[in-house]
Amino acid sequence: MSEVREPRALWSLGLLRNELLTTFRRWRTLALLAVLAAVPVLVGIAVKIETGDGDPAGGGGGGGPAFISQVTNNGLFLVFTALAATLPFFLPMAIGVVAGDALAGEASAGTLRYLLVAPAGRTRLLLTKYATVLAFCLAATLVVAGSALAVGALLFPLGDLTTISGTRISFAEGLGRALLIALVVAASLVGVAALGLFVSTLTGSGIAAMATTVGLLITVQILDQIPQLHALQPYFFSHYWLSFADLLREPVYWDDLVKNLGLQALYAAVFGSAAWARFTAKDITA
Repeated sequence: MSEVREPRALWSLGLLRNELLTTFRRWRTLALLAVLAAVPVLVGIAVKIETGDGDPAGGGGGGGPAFISQVTNNGLFLVFTALAATLPFFLPMAIGVVAGDALAGEASAGTLRYLLVAPAGRTRLLLTKYATVLAFCLAATLVVAGSALAVGALLFPLGDLTTISGTRISFAEGLGRALLIALVVAASLVGVAALGLFVSTLTGSGIAAMATTVGLLITVQILDQIPQLHALQPYFFSHYWLSFADLLREPVYWDDLVKNLGLQALYAAVFGSAAWARFTAKDITA
């Protein structure tokens, strides 16, 4: 049995490695990452120009993404600002494009059938595709955070951090919390990844799957802003996305963070199961 399992494990790792290389070498993936990396640059330059005009709060602190009024005091806040700015649209859109194209793109290119001829198996292939999308979630989030940290260090001073609660923490601890926030943001996208993968099993057109996934993301975001739907909004996958700000409280406020992660796990389970049920019963003709 061990001799059988080892080749299967090696095949699975090889399949995952191939999927990761294929995904991250695509020009579309690189373009998405470049756009995400550009957002903190634009935000940092805009804040720098505004403060150069004599506004120490970067616009008075009355608008824009959360934490933007603190960026001029500490460049590390640009990480939090950039994540808050990209999470509602740019990050989930990028995830939706990659997830929606995961299986539908293979079908439209005529390669899905050949993948299944190899000893991959539908379940293993589906898990590999989902793992690849999750890897992109993490990579995309770290690209935003890394770009923001570099721009923040270049344009603004760095030092001890003042939390939302008003307490001071060291720069090293602030850097650790920035990394933790980036990981929470990446985890906040696992529901979107599962939704996109499910949509990808419904069609043989990569473009249609990507457009549908992004359309659903926009629709949910709009519904989450309608006051009359307040009873339903806690169940929308985007409702607790910005709860990562609670990691900058002292002590950390965990309630909304736990709700967010639990909700993402629920969406991943529901749409992951739906994707498996659809894909394993689907007649593959391309």
